[in-house]
Amino acid sequence: MGNTEEIRATGVVLAAGAGTRLGRGPKALLPYRGRPLVESVAGALLDGGCREVVVVLGAGAPDVATIAELDRYRTVVNHDWQSGMGSSLLLGNGTAGPGDHLMVALVDQPGLTPGTVGRLLAAHRPGRITAASYDGGDGTARRGHPLIIDAALRVAVAGTVTGDAGARGFLRAHPELVDEVDCSDLSSGLDVDTPEQLHLLG
Repeated sequence: MGNTEEIRATGVVLAAGAGTRLGRGPKALLPYRGRPLVESVAGALLDGGCREVVVVLGAGAPDVATIAELDRYRTVVNHDWQSGMGSSLLLGNGTAGPGDHLMVALVDQPGLTPGTVGRLLAAHRPGRITAASYDGGDGTARRGHPLIIDAALRVAVAGTVTGDAGARGFLRAHPELVDEVDCSDLSSGLDVDTPEQLHLLG
């Protein structure tokens, strides 16, 4: 097992999407506990043990930067956000310190807590991918976010990123490198993708 004091990790929040299916503007600005959702997700990464956090903005970036309080984090703008999540992951990867592990989180995951982040950091092993998993509701585990990309794997993962797939291609090609850590007791791990899921915002 690792230790959060030994691990240098940069958190990357993928927050560039327009939230088209929701029809409520950028997901980063969805209201959550009285503040924009992006603040909660980025705060969980930093408070959970990441050395720093990079927030990748895109759609509506000027509004997000004005409305959300992001002074504690590094913000970058993906001007190619319409090409899919992959370009945001590559930008976050390129912005993070080269020797850091990368902890990737989605801005539309309101249940993310510092406890989940800390658990993943503590479980991470060198040269591997560490991913949160959650109860799928049918007795199976569902792999989700956040996930830690080991510093030694960042170049290899980046070489497989295309379109909206993010790191999925690498994960499918190298299942033997993936450790799943059950975080079901901390949250559902569900994303807010459709109007039917807005209840997750509380």
